[in-house]
Amino acid sequence: MSSSLRIVFAGTPEFAARHLQALLDSEHSIVAVYTQPDRPSGRGQKLTPSPVKQLAAQHGIPVLQPLNLRSAQAQQELAQFNADLMVVVAYGLILPQAILDTPRLGCINSHASLLPRWRGAAPIQRAIEAGDSETGITVMQMEAGLDTGPMLLKVSTPILATDTGGSLHDRLATLGPDAVLKAIQGLIDGSLTPEKQLDGLATYAHKLNKQAALIDWHKPAAQLDCQIRAMSPWPVCHTLLAGQTLKVHAAELAEGQGQAGEILSADRNGLLVACGEQALRLTQLQLPNGRALAFSDLLNSRHALFSPGQVLGL
Repeated sequence: MSSSLRIVFAGTPEFAARHLQALLDSEHSIVAVYTQPDRPSGRGQKLTPSPVKQLAAQHGIPVLQPLNLRSAQAQQELAQFNADLMVVVAYGLILPQAILDTPRLGCINSHASLLPRWRGAAPIQRAIEAGDSETGITVMQMEAGLDTGPMLLKVSTPILATDTGGSLHDRLATLGPDAVLKAIQGLIDGSLTPEKQLDGLATYAHKLNKQAALIDWHKPAAQLDCQIRAMSPWPVCHTLLAGQTLKVHAAELAEGQGQAGEILSADRNGLLVACGEQALRLTQLQLPNGRALAFSDLLNSRHALFSPGQVLGL
């Protein structure tokens, strides 16, 4: 079997673009790219191509952006590329069985968790939020279920006490492309043994939204610390202070007791807030219509806003 494959790539965000770049740098031939339709972005809500589309365009690769892949036309279009393999990374569309069956070697997916833990849309953030000690990349052979296919290769990395959704994303985006290239080589030389997932161990990584980032001060400080780090840089944890939304970009565990959400002290080190257990020191905050600031800078101009005894979240 030739060591150079005809590959169709399907993906959308920056995480996927890192994988596409690695494939472009390899001996394989990328014959087409599938990505989500352009979306409104920024204050002007201008239609913006995905990072994957932008990269594909730079290399003159045909780009397809169907709303779904269920139609006979979409399936015929894919068949015309005569692909050996389809590589899917954070694409955002369900692939029907007809699509999965089209490439000669089927479809593989690079998923940002150690499956079967954290199937679904937000595995990076949910792993941090849950306090997991490690995560990684799983390259799997795709089937019709959501992230249920046989596992071909795994690479793990510890989740550090300082990791945010952003830092862990970047680390996994570095591990993923190499894992995919190794998996492809394993498919070519027949050295990989697919491993069935144990469905009973599966957890679901629900999609992120603003509600997932709302702080409940009755929870233990350690749990809230995980939530705040997981939701950075998006959607960013938030609470209420004197009736207005206060975004919490960074915090650290601290000693302290009081009513859940009570401001215990405010100084250059941060805003000390009581939790269900222990306390958090909030170190980077953002007020409405403002930008994220170190608390020491915010305190200089808004000292009265953070007076001890107030209760956040009310």
